[in-house]
Amino acid sequence: MLSDKKVVCPLNLLEKASAKKGIKAAIVNAGKPLPMISTLDAVNEKLIEPVFIGDKIEIQKCADELKWDISSYKIIHESVENNTAEIAGKIASEDEVKIIVKGHIHTDILMKEVLKRQHKLINKTRLSHIWHMTLEKNDKPLIITDGALNVMPNMKTKMHILKNAVNFANRIGIKKPKIAVLSATEEVIDSVPSSLDAKEVTDLAKSENIDADVFGPLAFDNAISKKSAVIKGIKNDVAGQADILLVPNVETGNSLVKMMIYFMGACAAGVVVGGKVPVVITSRSDDAPARLASIAAAVVALD
Repeated sequence: MLSDKKVVCPLNLLEKASAKKGIKAAIVNAGKPLPMISTLDAVNEKLIEPVFIGDKIEIQKCADELKWDISSYKIIHESVENNTAEIAGKIASEDEVKIIVKGHIHTDILMKEVLKRQHKLINKTRLSHIWHMTLEKNDKPLIITDGALNVMPNMKTKMHILKNAVNFANRIGIKKPKIAVLSATEEVIDSVPSSLDAKEVTDLAKSENIDADVFGPLAFDNAISKKSAVIKGIKNDVAGQADILLVPNVETGNSLVKMMIYFMGACAAGVVVGGKVPVVITSRSDDAPARLASIAAAVVALD
């Protein structure tokens, strides 16, 4: 059942990101092969100009193994993993870098530093994570949010997640995106809390004049399949043609994304948005094209 399809990076993201011409990016705890390879890929695509943070000897060693001359790039030497996150937060707050890319460091350590008030990287908007999902290089993306950061978001947080997703969709060329607010049912049922939340999100989106077609609750099949929506008699502008899936909790989003990766060979570009700088928090198990796509998504997400 597991897919052996080769993961491919979507051209749309690469083209939009490369148009911004080499954005400065902090590579946090960079001295390991995986972050160095993905950074090299991003440099070759003219997406970023890296600022390496980590053990200088290890960074240079990895670069030498890749036959990559990094003499023109800044290296901030720091051998203690936790301290590399603090440095990244500091130079981002000082506008030395415009995006932060996770290297060989635990996500919780990095995000804890990003959230510190002293760095002033957090605005009034709540941070959220976006997955930009594609199967082929010219595929229309499906955005899934939030499947990585906000575990059990309340209504206020869900509205921030929605607005962040609309903003990102606009940046990749989707005007007035269609947003399905997911539940296990298309009916509003008291015993299914996510259906109640979905209805409230739908109503709030309308009252706040958010420039998107928002509808919920919708079950997954009704959100992405016109055939399913027609059979069930669901008639609205979102059913069967969603651009964005707003999930009820992190487990739902994470499971959907991992299913698409492992069963379908999807390219999952993930980025944290809503703050002063986008943050890339890739997994060590991510394929190289997904890492590249995630960096591209962060560049595209920039103001």
